[in-house]
Amino acid sequence: MRLRFWGTRGSIPSPGPDTVRYGGNTSCVELRTAGDTLLVLDAGTGLRGLGDALTNEAESAGPRRGHMLISHTHWDHIQGFPFFAPIFKPGNEWNVYAPHGFGISLRDTLAGQMQYAYFPVSLDALGANIQYHDLVEGGFSIAEDVRVAARYLNHPALTLGYRIEADGVTVVYSTDHECHSRSAGLLGKPLGSILRPDHPGDRRHHDFIAGADLLIHDTQYTADEYPTRVGWGHSTMEYVVDLAVSAGVKRLALFHHDPARSDDALDALVGAARQRVADAGSAMEVFAAAEGKEIVFPDAPAKTTKLPGDDALAAYDTQAVTVNPVLIACADADLAARLRAAAEAEGLVVLAAGDAATALELAHNARPALMMIERQLVTDDGLAFYRALRAGPHMTQLPVIMLAPEDAPPGFVQAAGITDWLVTPASQEYLRTKLRAWMLRAHARWQRAPLPVDEQKRLRALRALSLLDTPAEERFDRITRLAASRFDVPIAAITLVDADRQWFKSRVGDILAQTPRDQAFCAHAILGDRALVVGDALGDDRFADNPLVTAKMRVRFYAGQPISAPDGSYVGTLCVMDHRPRDFGAADLRALLDLAALVERELRTTPTQLP
Repeated sequence: MRLRFWGTRGSIPSPGPDTVRYGGNTSCVELRTAGDTLLVLDAGTGLRGLGDALTNEAESAGPRRGHMLISHTHWDHIQGFPFFAPIFKPGNEWNVYAPHGFGISLRDTLAGQMQYAYFPVSLDALGANIQYHDLVEGGFSIAEDVRVAARYLNHPALTLGYRIEADGVTVVYSTDHECHSRSAGLLGKPLGSILRPDHPGDRRHHDFIAGADLLIHDTQYTADEYPTRVGWGHSTMEYVVDLAVSAGVKRLALFHHDPARSDDALDALVGAARQRVADAGSAMEVFAAAEGKEIVFPDAPAKTTKLPGDDALAAYDTQAVTVNPVLIACADADLAARLRAAAEAEGLVVLAAGDAATALELAHNARPALMMIERQLVTDDGLAFYRALRAGPHMTQLPVIMLAPEDAPPGFVQAAGITDWLVTPASQEYLRTKLRAWMLRAHARWQRAPLPVDEQKRLRALRALSLLDTPAEERFDRITRLAASRFDVPIAAITLVDADRQWFKSRVGDILAQTPRDQAFCAHAILGDRALVVGDALGDDRFADNPLVTAKMRVRFYAGQPISAPDGSYVGTLCVMDHRPRDFGAADLRALLDLAALVERELRTTPTQLP
């Protein structure tokens, strides 16, 4: 894999004698895989230079196909698009990806800056074959050699970061992101104090960047500068360095440089960042991204990280998300009015509660898609209220965003089951973006299973069986045939839950040899020692929008009994599935347990020991 920076500046181009070494063009990064798949990250003014280079290549190489991943559509990330020469040339093919909001498409957004009043050439005049892809948070594939995970960032516009895996290398592109915890960005935080972030948003971001070979991250501000720029949607160098060290990042590229920061000032910023890394006892490499800098990664073995499945391409009408109500539970009239204004600006239906009792009643009876609640609405420690909130049917997956004038007390978010925490006051732009992101997340209701507490031990036990990717064996196949016959189902399988997939050692029915782990019902089943039974997946918030339910397999019923390795670790299941809802009684559960015991006996017996 080869990577090159074409634009590294943030907010506005800043050419001049003070930015010669690091460059003045706005965000644009080129990435090419060993298989010559071309990715372009963002379309800032640096895109023009890349376009000229590609045009010169094309004179000898012919038409070019490429993939452009746009983080968001603020001007400094799309201004280069109308000046990108390859999109004017017939025969070229480009796929353009960006976050999808409510209603307006990516194509319409890009066409806006090329309207008659602003630009002499319209989008319709482009000669290349251009396909536009609206994204939500999730995963997708590019060509045959690239996997991408898209994650919402913290910015006053719907913004995606991209985790890219190809050629055994992981590159994370995360620009225009602000720390979720107010205190994490402020001056005076002792070194390492945010290495184990309490805020759920910072924890998600920590997990998103974890283990990256290269992290390209917005570091527009310093901790000294941050207090006057809170809410502008950018990170401090100190926050990014601490988080990257904690997450085990190998190389960090400081990016999205402030337009007022000179080359000499950037040198000083890099020096401070390197000293911070050294003080933390880390060997992480730090440098400032500079126009023209190229990085060549040696090929490495394919990784087994847990990237999501193919669910980032917005195959549904996101405008339909707006029919789901938002519950605003707020005693402060001014804050309630601001939240209502933000929700209605997004076309959302609003339910309002001014006290805790009304909030509980509406949450249980009106089935909102999202709840925003003021911290002061609950007068005690709040835990009793949140236990009552989560106790109702279909309430375990309700996103609950807490609003408070300060960061959450340590441990409160986890104890109360809060989904996100927003420090007020917040701008209307921030409120609208939070609403968009969580409503889009809530629309895809299916829940990825958490990792078992003994995950590493479990994976070692699974590997020790030496069964993954082995040919079919009659000793297992006869058990799945028996299961399909006993329960009269079209699908029966023996599954092994690997780090990032579920693989079927034996299967009856029309199913693939493996599926992503984040879609696997069996990944939920191995969390306990008893059978997991889902009578109707469409009525279960954990699975209703799961691709295994909505796509080709059309799973409506599932029953899976965990199966253990010789050391007792649950490594997979014996499971049965149907395309229609079903009941599963006590006799069925006993029969499934008995058949699973036969599978476990085979796991403890090598084929050479069989008579």
